[in-house]
Amino acid sequence: MVFPVLMLCFLIGCVAGLRSMMAPAIVCAAAYLHWIHLDGTPLAFLNTMAALSIFTLLAIGELIVDKLPNTPARTSAIGLSARGITGALCGAALAASGGRSLVAGALLGAAGGIGGAFAGYYIRHGLVTQMELPDFVIAVIEDLLAISGGLFVASRM
Repeated sequence: MVFPVLMLCFLIGCVAGLRSMMAPAIVCAAAYLHWIHLDGTPLAFLNTMAALSIFTLLAIGELIVDKLPNTPARTSAIGLSARGITGALCGAALAASGGRSLVAGALLGAAGGIGGAFAGYYIRHGLVTQMELPDFVIAVIEDLLAISGGLFVASRM
């Protein structure tokens, strides 16, 4: 099945909405594995071992910090800002790789990041409160969804 590039820009933003650092880690891995091509674009730095290492470490840290009780809500100003920014970065990267407008990719990625943040928050909150499921279990499932969803999106380029 072929997915339009701009739809993938929005979807990678949704991944950023779930885990803000997972999307750039996956985009860097996709560039490193040559799933996406960023050479000659303003985002070519994402195809470096340094970027891959930094974003991967940040993503691992986020997976851990998300489970802590004092972690700020993803819908806070700082949480939404991070998700919008990383969604925009990743959306622009996929757009660049697909020969589309970086601005359109960034806007769609940012929209996906903010929308994904709210969707993830309300779904997780609902599962924990209404169905009385343990937050930790739902958080781990959300981690797996962000990882698998991000890999799916990146592999469609």
